[in-house]
Amino acid sequence: MAIWLGRSYLIIIIFLSFSLQAQIENKKKSFAAKKTSVLKPNSKILALYDLYNSGEEKKAYKKAHLLLKSKIDNRSLASTNLLLAYYFNKRAIIDSSIYYTNQAFKYNTTANDSIKNRLFSLGYNLLAINNNKRGLFNESKKWHLKGIETSQKYNETNLFYTHVHGLAQTYTELGDYQNALKLFKQCLEYKDDSEIILGSYINIADIYSRLKDYDNANLYYKKGKAICEKTNNFQGKAIILLGLGENYQLQGKYPEALKMFQEALHIADENEMNQLAIISRSTIGDYYTSQKKYNDAKLIFSEALQKSIHFGLLQNQIDIYDELREIAIKQEDYKNAYLFFDKSTHLKDSISKMERIKEINELEIKYKTAQKQKEIESLKFENEAKKLTLASQEEAIKNMILQDEISKKNNENTILSYQNSSNKKRNEISLLKKEQQLKTLEISQQKKIKLFTISAFLILLLPIIALLFQFYKRFKIQHLLNIKQTEISSQKINSILKEQELELIKASITGQDKERQRISQELHDSIGGNLAAIKLQVNHLNSSNFSNIQKISLQLDETYQQVRNLSHTLLPKKFSQNKFLEVLESYLNNISEASKIKISYIPYPKKEINELDETIQFEIFKIIQELLTNTIKHAKASEIEIQLNYIENIFNLLFEDNGIGFQTENISKGIGLVNLENRINKLNGSLVIDSKQKRGTIFNIEIPVFQSKAKIQIKGIDLKNQLDELKST
Repeated sequence: MAIWLGRSYLIIIIFLSFSLQAQIENKKKSFAAKKTSVLKPNSKILALYDLYNSGEEKKAYKKAHLLLKSKIDNRSLASTNLLLAYYFNKRAIIDSSIYYTNQAFKYNTTANDSIKNRLFSLGYNLLAINNNKRGLFNESKKWHLKGIETSQKYNETNLFYTHVHGLAQTYTELGDYQNALKLFKQCLEYKDDSEIILGSYINIADIYSRLKDYDNANLYYKKGKAICEKTNNFQGKAIILLGLGENYQLQGKYPEALKMFQEALHIADENEMNQLAIISRSTIGDYYTSQKKYNDAKLIFSEALQKSIHFGLLQNQIDIYDELREIAIKQEDYKNAYLFFDKSTHLKDSISKMERIKEINELEIKYKTAQKQKEIESLKFENEAKKLTLASQEEAIKNMILQDEISKKNNENTILSYQNSSNKKRNEISLLKKEQQLKTLEISQQKKIKLFTISAFLILLLPIIALLFQFYKRFKIQHLLNIKQTEISSQKINSILKEQELELIKASITGQDKERQRISQELHDSIGGNLAAIKLQVNHLNSSNFSNIQKISLQLDETYQQVRNLSHTLLPKKFSQNKFLEVLESYLNNISEASKIKISYIPYPKKEINELDETIQFEIFKIIQELLTNTIKHAKASEIEIQLNYIENIFNLLFEDNGIGFQTENISKGIGLVNLENRINKLNGSLVIDSKQKRGTIFNIEIPVFQSKAKIQIKGIDLKNQLDELKST
C-alpha cells in the first residue's frame, strides 16, 4: 500500500490545472464570440478574467470582491462568482469554491439558453472537482455526466472533453481502469486544448504504472513533460516528477526516486498548490516507510495531515491515517494503531453518510415529482368530468325552456280567471282603502309623538358625547407626550453612553501622551546628561589616564542599558506577555459590548501574525483603535468587519463598516485621519479609502513587513551604533 498512497489524487490535480485554464479560456472565447449579440459582456468582467489568466490572481480576487459590491447585472454577477470559485478551487479551499459556484448558478438568469447552459456546464465541472477532492467519487461522477449532457446539447466541444476527462478520472478512482483508459485516449483526439492532452498523457501514464507497465508509463510521462516545458506548466511538471519518482522506487532506484519527490514538493509549495503539496509529502512518507525510516515518515505524514484537515480533504486524511496505522503496527505501538484506525473508519463513515444524504434527497425529489404527476392526472380527470357535466346541463336548459313555454300557456289561462275575480274584489278594495286612510292618520300622529321624544333624548345626549370626545383627545395627546418623553430619555442615555466611550478613548490617548512626555524627559535628563559627561571626558582623554577610560566604559554601558530599558517600555507589557491576536480580540470584545456594535474579526494566518515584530503589532493595534474611534464617533454603524491577512511579507488590514459613509473627494482631514496616515507612512504602508454615502466605508491598508529587527532611533540618530563606536574607540 505504501508505494501507491497519494497516487489516487494525482489525476485530480492535473485535471484542476487544465480545467481551470481551458475553461476560463473557453469562457473568454465565448464572450468574444458574443460581442456582436444583444447581450454584450461587461468590459470589467473581461478585464477581470484577463488579469486572472495573466498570473495576477490575487489582484483579480480583490477586484472581484469589490465588483460584487457594485451595481452590475445578473450575468456579470454570475461570471464574477464563477471566477472566485476557480480561485478557491485552485487553493483547495473547497467550501468557499462550492459556495461561489452556487452563487453563480443563482445569478445565471440570462435569456440566452446557450450562454446560460455554458455557465452551468462550467459550474458542474467545478462541483465535480470539489467532490472528487473530498473523496465523494459517486457525487463527482453525477456532476460530470450532467455536464456532458449539457455540453452536447449546445455543441460545446471544449466543455464536452473537459467533462469526459473528469469522468475518466472518476473511473480511475473507482478502480475501473479499462473505461478510464478508453476515455483518456478519446480525449487525446481533441487537439484544440493542450491542457486536456497534457492531463490525458499524465493520467494514462499513472494507470500504466498501477498496472506495472513501466515502459508505457515512462513513454506517456515523457510526452507530458515535453508539453510542460513548452507551456511552462509547473503543476504538470510536479505531477510528472511524482510519477517518475514512483517508477524509480518500484524499480529499486531509491536515491533517484527521493530526488524526484523532493523537487515536486518544492514546486508545489512555491506555487501554493496545496493539495499537490499534501500528496508530495505523503509520497515522501511512503518512501521513508519503505526504507524503515519510521520517525521521518511520521513527521512528514503529520505535516500532510495538518494541511489535509485545514483544507477539509477527507480522502487524503483517510489515506494518511491508514499509513500512520501501518507504521504504528510495525513499531508495535498498538494503542496509536487503534486510534488511527478509529479515525480513518470515522471519516469513511462520514463520507458514506454524506453520500446517503445526497441519495435520500434525490429520492425525495423523485417522490415529489411523481406526486405532482399524479395531481396533474387527477386534474385532467376532473376537467373531463366537468365537460360531461356541462353537456348534461345544456340538455337540462333545453328542457327548462320547453317547460317555461308550457307554463306561459297555463299562466294566460289563469290570468283570464283572475280578471273575472278581480272585478269582484275591486269593490272590496275600495272599502278597505277608506279603512286604511283612517289607520294612516293614527300612525302619523304616533310618529310625531315618537319624533318629539327622540329629539329630546338627542338634545341631552350630544353634550355628553362632546365631553367624552374632549376627554379622549386629551388622553391621546398625553399618551403621545409620554412616548416622546420616553424617546428623548433614551436618546439622552445613548448620547451619555457615547460620550463615556469617547471619554475612555480620550483617556487612553492622554495616557499615551503622558508616556511620551516621560520618555522624552528620560532621554533628556538621564541619557542626555550621561552623553554630555562622556563627551567632556573624551575631550580631555589621554592615553596615560587608564582609570578615566574605565569610567567612560562603565558610563557607556550604563547609558546603553538605559536606552535598552527605555525601548522595552515603548510597547505595552500585554504584547510581550500575551499573544497579539488574543489581546486584540479581547479589546474588540470590550468595545463591542460597550458600544453595542457587532464586530466580526477574521485573522489569517494566526501563527504568522502573532510572530510579527512587537513594534509593528503595536502600530497595527493603534491603527485599529483610531479606526474604531472614528467609526463610533461619526459613522453611526451597527456592524464592523475586520480582516487581517499576512501573505508574502505583506500585511493587509481590511476595515469595513455599514455606516452612513461619506464622499471621499470632499473629505476634510482631521486629527484622527492625519494620525492614521502618519502611523501608516511610518511603516512604509499604503491606505485606500472606499466610501459612498449610505453605503458604508472600507479602509484597505497594506504594510510591507521586513524580517530584520527594528532599532530604536531618536531624532534620526541610531544611539546603539554610536555607543558601540564609542566603546570600540
